[in-house]
Amino acid sequence: MKSNIESIMENYNITFQFSKKIKTILAVFIVIGVASLAYGIFAYSPTKVWSALLLNSVNFLTIGLGATFFVAVHIITQSGWHVSVQRIPEAISMSLPFGAIFMIIMLFGLNNVFHWIHEVHHDPLIMKKEAYLNVPFFITRLFIYLAVWILFTYVLRNLSKKSDLNDGLKYYNKSRTYAALFIVFFAITIVTFAWDWLMSIEAHWFSTLFGWYVLAGVIVKSFAVIIIIVAILRKLGYLEFITKENIHDLARYLFSFAIFWMYLWFSQFMLIWYANLPEETLYFIKRVDNYGFLFYLNLILNFLIPFLVLIVRKFRRILWIVTSIALVVFAGQWLDHYLMIFPGTMLDVQKIGIFDIGLTIGFIGILLWTVLQSLTKAKLLPKNHPYLQESFHYENL
Repeated sequence: MKSNIESIMENYNITFQFSKKIKTILAVFIVIGVASLAYGIFAYSPTKVWSALLLNSVNFLTIGLGATFFVAVHIITQSGWHVSVQRIPEAISMSLPFGAIFMIIMLFGLNNVFHWIHEVHHDPLIMKKEAYLNVPFFITRLFIYLAVWILFTYVLRNLSKKSDLNDGLKYYNKSRTYAALFIVFFAITIVTFAWDWLMSIEAHWFSTLFGWYVLAGVIVKSFAVIIIIVAILRKLGYLEFITKENIHDLARYLFSFAIFWMYLWFSQFMLIWYANLPEETLYFIKRVDNYGFLFYLNLILNFLIPFLVLIVRKFRRILWIVTSIALVVFAGQWLDHYLMIFPGTMLDVQKIGIFDIGLTIGFIGILLWTVLQSLTKAKLLPKNHPYLQESFHYENL
């Protein structure tokens, strides 16, 4: 039986091998997505199709963005525990350019999703917001977001890869500056991005908590995807050096941010309910009355199940349990975005059907393909990272 140290030493130079079998499975996923999109174009209205594309595009983009956040925040806090899994969020962050492409494609469907584009010249309330809500500025903001996010993501990834060949401490110190700059830019722009692409769907409604609520969802969703990728790699025979302590820490993140997400959800709901102003409560009345089952299922998936399971310490140290909860949270965040988008874009009450699920499967296929391909570009362990050994020599209380 190999010791943990021997296992670590053997994995210093191991990279992921993207097998034909896995590629075939993911190709099937992508074909399902393309077929679902084709079906949707012929079977449904353009508004429904573009709404579904917006849902999956925002989800895709923010998963990569959240992974960059994970890397950056651990760099600036000089964290050591995460180094053994660091290459996973780095690989996930490489999906960001593809997410950017999907968001740029969405520009061709703005007329089908955002009613403020049509009503700006005869709606007094929207006219007051015209300085911010106008198409040229809207598009400009998107390109600025995407360009800077991708720039920082690639810089952090390249510095990490260079550390495998040279002095790890040198490149780690460089990355701290870029990570700090990214965190500041990210904290501001993820909020304005949420205003632009999610809250402005219903331009008469606004919430000062909405941007932070979306931010919490981005973070918890990205942690869930990191856990899922770790589980996939373990199933394929990789990451044998991952310890129960690493799993425990990832589970604690999932647990903590599920609570944080619920805190923001409740704060937003409670304040609007308490004020009982028609222009504010309409947002929730529409969702409770027309999407009642999904409304409460959203809370169950994103908070109740993760809370009740992960509050048990021993469950947080068992990978299959943690992965199951990560899948639940991932599905819950997809549903959360569904409730943000469809009640605002569609006049008729919608049901989640084959088209919605099939299209999402296609996006998942593209995401996994991108992540697994990125994993082949660097060693699974950043062997010269100054805190690598710390990642294997600590215990959770």
